[in-house]
Amino acid sequence: MDMELGPLKPEPVELLFGLLCFLLLAWLLGRRVLPRVERVLAERHDAIEGGTERAEALRAEAEQAFEDRRRELDRARHEAARIRQEAAEQGAALIAAARAEGVLERDRLVAEAHDRISVDRTLAAVSLRQDVGELAVDLAGRVVGESVAAVAAQRGTVGRFFDEH
Repeated sequence: MDMELGPLKPEPVELLFGLLCFLLLAWLLGRRVLPRVERVLAERHDAIEGGTERAEALRAEAEQAFEDRRRELDRARHEAARIRQEAAEQGAALIAAARAEGVLERDRLVAEAHDRISVDRTLAAVSLRQDVGELAVDLAGRVVGESVAAVAAQRGTVGRFFDEH
C-alpha cells in the first residue's frame, strides 16, 4: 500500500521522532503543567467562591451569636423585671408591717394616755372636791362669822352635796 502523498509524505524516522516528542510533551503536560493549572484554578475558585462561602458562614455565625445575645438580653431583662417586682413586693410588705407596728404603737400610746388622763381626771376631781369643800366651809365660816369646819366635818355636808350632784 504505497500511497502517493506527495510533499506530505513523512519519513518514518521523522514520524517516529515526532510521535515520541508528542508523547513526551503530553506526558510532561499531564504530570507537571496540568496539576499546577488545576491547583491554580482550585485556588482561584477557593479565593472567589470559598471567600463567599466563608463570608456566608461567618454571617450565619454572627447572626446566630446575635440571636443568642438577644435571647440572653431578653432573659436578663425578664430577670431584672422579676427582681424589681420582688423588691417592690418586699418593700410594700415592709411598709405594711411598719405601718401595722406604728398603728399598734399609736393605739398603745393612746390607751396609756387615756388611762393617764382618766387617773389624772379622777385625782383632779378628788382634789377639786376637797378644795371646793374647804373653800365652801371657809366661806361659810366668814359669812357666819365663826368657824363651821367642825360642824361641816361632823355632818358630812360637803360629801353629801357632791354625792347628790
